Amino acid sequence: MHTHDTHPAVIKRLRRAGGHLASVVQMLDQGKPCLEVVQQLQAVEKAITQAKRTLIQDHLDHCLSHMVDSVVPTQANSLDEFRQITKYL
Repeated sequence: MHTHDTHPAVIKRLRRAGGHLASVVQMLDQGKPCLEVVQQLQAVEKAITQAKRTLIQDHLDHCLSHMVDSVVPTQANSLDEFRQITKYL
């Protein structure tokens, strides 16, 4: 089984996003104002984006760490820079 320490937090975040999404559907069914619907959609989008970002960082930090051990220092610096720039995804 492939798990990391961050997975429980990612699961929690995605479940929260699922709850927000269900709220959006319900709000649309009820004819709620667009502003309220869009605010809920923003919460869904933010939760999913943060979950994705966490998984990407986790993958770089743990799953690809074996690469760092076998590369020359200049390549290791490039990988570190890549890790840092992915925080802006």
